[in-house]
Amino acid sequence: MLRVEEIAEEKAMVKFLERFDEYPFSIKCKDHQYQVGEGQPAFTVRLEKAIPMAELLKSTSLALGEAYMCGDLDIEGNLYEALNHFLGQMGKFSTDQNALKKLIFPSSSKKNQKQEVTSHYDIGNDFYRLWLDETMSYSCGYFRKEEDSLYQAQLNKIDHTLKKLYLKEGMSLLDIGCGWGCLLIEAAKKYKIHGTGITLSEEQYKEFQRRIVEEGLQEYLTVERMDYRDLPGYGRQFDRIVSIGMLEHVGSENYELYMKCASQVLKSGGIFLLHFISALKEHPGDPWIKKYIFPGGVVPSLREMISCMGDYDFHTLDIENLRPHYNRTLLKWLENFEENLKEIGKMFDEPFLRMWRLYLSACAATFHNGIIDIHQIVMTKGINNDLPPVRWY
Repeated sequence: MLRVEEIAEEKAMVKFLERFDEYPFSIKCKDHQYQVGEGQPAFTVRLEKAIPMAELLKSTSLALGEAYMCGDLDIEGNLYEALNHFLGQMGKFSTDQNALKKLIFPSSSKKNQKQEVTSHYDIGNDFYRLWLDETMSYSCGYFRKEEDSLYQAQLNKIDHTLKKLYLKEGMSLLDIGCGWGCLLIEAAKKYKIHGTGITLSEEQYKEFQRRIVEEGLQEYLTVERMDYRDLPGYGRQFDRIVSIGMLEHVGSENYELYMKCASQVLKSGGIFLLHFISALKEHPGDPWIKKYIFPGGVVPSLREMISCMGDYDFHTLDIENLRPHYNRTLLKWLENFEENLKEIGKMFDEPFLRMWRLYLSACAATFHNGIIDIHQIVMTKGINNDLPPVRWY
């Protein structure tokens, strides 16, 4: 009787997966093999046991992701290519937002958001060093040439970003969500600006402090453990603001507040460069990503950010989409991760390794499919007629 129920569950699962039929693939379940789509299968989904329909309907991404993490699901073939296939048809995924309300719509309080940020970035600097490049940049690179290494691409991105800020010696630069500090270090060295970085991560804070001393930049740079909401009370005004990959942790209900805080600490005529993962339309986020990778993370739409800029006297000068660069960056990170798997395996268990491999592969696939983009917006607070009338960078 039990075997009959297992077969029925298996067939129901296969029927569900048949919706992803744009490209051919196989499904292998113990004694049975099925084909979805027409033609030579590009990969095989191997399952140790069927995934219950109730879980697939509640959240397709959560059901498939957890099955992969625990080893009940594996891919025979290239994981990235398989995810490209599935995520290219993401409109066919099921998500029951009511059942997942606490996961998808968590509190955006300071306390909760600090816990969410540190849960990801405080995994350990030693872990991130193994697969990021020497700059410890955890955002997309900028590949000017086909042969650019990840390290060169990150230097390119920092250079490209700093040029957009139109920096002059002696200016003050605020980095909201400064990470491990590479951008400010380069800005201080090249432009002799006075930079302040803020982060909620203890690990990033300690590493950035260490780097400031190591580079002998104490006269130019400082780092604070601070929430962006505390900036207006910080008592300082800045000539320039940059924020790279931090907006995704703010939450849609706080975008107006975020722009307001930035406006309050930016001098009139100052430049604000906002770099963030974006979406075409508003979406609360993927359940698997929110449960295991970025708790509370939300990808803003470009139009959401544009719509609230005007209320704080921000004038848009330029918008650039870097989507192909992030796909390539993630594939480089994935390559580094796999090359250092033995060392990472000494730090974490097998489900963590599978989780991180899935995360890097899935994100690369979402950028490749245009499910998400990444934009840099250059804006000024008020009018600045002293800037060049062309794209000076």
